Amino acid sequence: MIRKSIGLLAGMLVTVAVYAAGAQLRADHPDTYTVRKGDTLWGISARFLSKPWLWPEIWQANPQVQNPHLIYPGDVLNLSFINGPRLGLQPRVRAEGEAIPAIPLSELRMFLKDMRVMNSNEVNDSPYVVGFEEARLRGAVGQNIYVRNLKGEPGQRWAIVRPSHVFRGFKEDDRSDPGNGIVGHDLDSDVSMVRGPWKEDFRNDGHYGRGNDLGVEVAVIGTAETLRTGDPSTLLLLDSTQEIRKGDRVMPIDDKPYDAYYYPHAPKTVTDNARVIAFADAMDAVGPRQVVALSIGAKDGAENGQTYSIFQPGENIHDDVASNSWDRGVGKRVTLPDEFIGHVMVFRTFDRVSYGLVMDGLRPVHKGDRLALPE
Repeated sequence: MIRKSIGLLAGMLVTVAVYAAGAQLRADHPDTYTVRKGDTLWGISARFLSKPWLWPEIWQANPQVQNPHLIYPGDVLNLSFINGPRLGLQPRVRAEGEAIPAIPLSELRMFLKDMRVMNSNEVNDSPYVVGFEEARLRGAVGQNIYVRNLKGEPGQRWAIVRPSHVFRGFKEDDRSDPGNGIVGHDLDSDVSMVRGPWKEDFRNDGHYGRGNDLGVEVAVIGTAETLRTGDPSTLLLLDSTQEIRKGDRVMPIDDKPYDAYYYPHAPKTVTDNARVIAFADAMDAVGPRQVVALSIGAKDGAENGQTYSIFQPGENIHDDVASNSWDRGVGKRVTLPDEFIGHVMVFRTFDRVSYGLVMDGLRPVHKGDRLALPE
């Protein structure tokens, strides 16, 4: 659930004496920078700070800043020394316009409004599409669709959703087992979806048992309006991003407002098994400005704005030298250190999983990559 306490990601202003060991300016920073339309606060801070996620604390060290939650195009960030080791925001007449965001909100809107993680039974027991007008095989905008088990009134609007992932926990209490934790399984989009649960893809992660059911991710793929009640009810398909199929579920529209700004910050701790477990719009890997599902949720202390480093697990290779053998690839093995590959910021949490946006990266992010404190 989107937390109402989220504020605008703030600040470029540094007290060097206090934060010399933390939020340092990069060596090539200019004396000033004028905020432009299209900038994002993360982008500005990543350009000039060695640790961009620390700038909320940096604002607090600058009491001369009257409003630490708003920065606009036209504001001048002073990156030179002013009366000693203190940096500040140059006052000037502000041009009309909206405050710049931490990240482009358009890249998250689908995941704020059109993606949900729900209880599996709630998904399986929800009303479902059973047929289409003129015995069509698929539903298209402007056509009637028929829905079973729907309760409501004529004129009521509904979201049509399709399950995309199921999240499962395996040996979560056994910290000694490297196979423990939470995984996200793709749901086969080619099956008819007449019955649930839907076919899960267990490939590539080694989990063939069912595990603990932690929820199902569903994506809103259309909206419809009730024309006539009954069983089945008749609905008019108003819009859709995909063809509607038999078995697609029908749910109330989620019209809860959400905040437009985020306040990136480092988490206090991170669990041993915090991992990237699923992708929103990719099969094998993702990069900056793409969304991933994480194996931490509100029950684990995850909250919007938390920023993590992502590490790729080190490979387990043969140590040909220690094996003292003429035959390569046999004998003793060694695991190489994990490799840093980028940062991810949490922007929506559920009980056991969260959505995060990859903020930057040195190489592609894969499922199973580990989360760590951003140091």
